[in-house]
Amino acid sequence: MALDRQQQSQMMMPMKNSGLIGYNRSPMIGDDEEELSKSALLAFRVKEEEIKKKKMEVREKVHAQLGRVEEETKKLAEIREELEGLEDPRRKEVTSVRKKIDLVNKELKPLGLSCHKKEKEYREALEAFNEKTKEKAQLVARLMELVTESERVRMKKLEELSNNIESLGQLR
Repeated sequence: MALDRQQQSQMMMPMKNSGLIGYNRSPMIGDDEEELSKSALLAFRVKEEEIKKKKMEVREKVHAQLGRVEEETKKLAEIREELEGLEDPRRKEVTSVRKKIDLVNKELKPLGLSCHKKEKEYREALEAFNEKTKEKAQLVARLMELVTESERVRMKKLEELSNNIESLGQLR
């Protein structure tokens, strides 16, 4: 638009200089002046029409190009989808199985911790059980010693008493 106005003003300058003001600097009156202004106006309108036509042509070319670009974009998107499908035909199944594995891993972690905790408790309980069993065995052994000694002492006492009774029986 600015270029068009520049061209118009350049066209008008020679016209003004060529005939509107005469040699003796008095304005010309008549048909020449009217024809010059009509021809300048006509040239201006012709240029404006040319500019509009060019503008419309460029706009149509841009729209056509945009349409082709949109079609090509759609084609590229379809090709990308096909390529992704070709990469791994079982991709959805693989993804699903991986998700399930992740879920099972998440469930396994607390179960493993619980298992280790219970194994530790079991070992501690087993150790305590074994200690008590040893203690019981020692106590049973001591009891047997005491019972054996007690029986021996009683037998000794009984023998002494028996000997005392026999010696008393002989005295009578």
